[in-house]
Amino acid sequence: MEAHGAGIRALKISLLILLVTTVLQAAVVLFSGSVALLADTVHNFADALTAVPLWIAFVLGRRAATRRYTYGFGRAEDLAGLFIVFVVALSAVVAAWQSIDRILHPQPLQNIGWVIAAGVIGFLGNEAVAIYRIRVGRRIGSAALVADGVHARTDGFTSLAVVLGGLGVLAGFPLADPIVGLVISAAIFVLLIGTIRSVGRRLLDGVEPDLVDRVEHAIMHVDAVQSVDRVRLRWLGHRLEGDAIVTTNRAGNDVAQAAERSVRDHLPNVDDFLISVRSSSGLQC
Repeated sequence: MEAHGAGIRALKISLLILLVTTVLQAAVVLFSGSVALLADTVHNFADALTAVPLWIAFVLGRRAATRRYTYGFGRAEDLAGLFIVFVVALSAVVAAWQSIDRILHPQPLQNIGWVIAAGVIGFLGNEAVAIYRIRVGRRIGSAALVADGVHARTDGFTSLAVVLGGLGVLAGFPLADPIVGLVISAAIFVLLIGTIRSVGRRLLDGVEPDLVDRVEHAIMHVDAVQSVDRVRLRWLGHRLEGDAIVTTNRAGNDVAQAAERSVRDHLPNVDDFLISVRSSSGLQC
């Protein structure tokens, strides 16, 4: 419950920061006509919206398991990832369309100094959100929140690209602004590939191999365990659950309980973990 509360608090604060950043940038877009800044503003607004489904997922994750949803509602966090993918992809399409239109129909860029300032604001806002989300995500074990923080950090660098576009216009290259807009759109699509992989892996119950290694290492810490025959893990939101089969020279509940305690000591974000013990003679208990 404490982890869920910390995650929701991080989303609320980061949502507020990104919305303020978006409003400031949108105001500059209105009187500057910068499509690079428009692309960055649309993307920042999309990033702010991605906090909403994660927020809902954290709230659902608090609910207890039911007879229909016997594993609980932790998987809602992964479904929120699908919505994030859709919103980010839509923002990239809008930004690219605006940039291409501006290349085909050039318009003078005004108030370049404000455009550059807005790009700096976008970078600072995204970096603040990135630091906060990553810090909280690592503390509570939420891979989704950490990934969203890394996403915000990447967005900060796209804001710096807006600054480069403004400097290019000042240097006498007026197409620098829409070209930077296209670069930002391409960067969003590249970022989206990693997000799709991450979300798809979670939906297929994929985990990081390092976690399996840590579970095996934790179980082998128990003296009576001779070998670890199987380990299965899966993410349910920002919590882990799984099971293992071990071979021991002393079958009994004591070995299973000791191995389970060892796993929890090595992976604090594990919820349910079932260990089946079988003796060296092949009898399972």
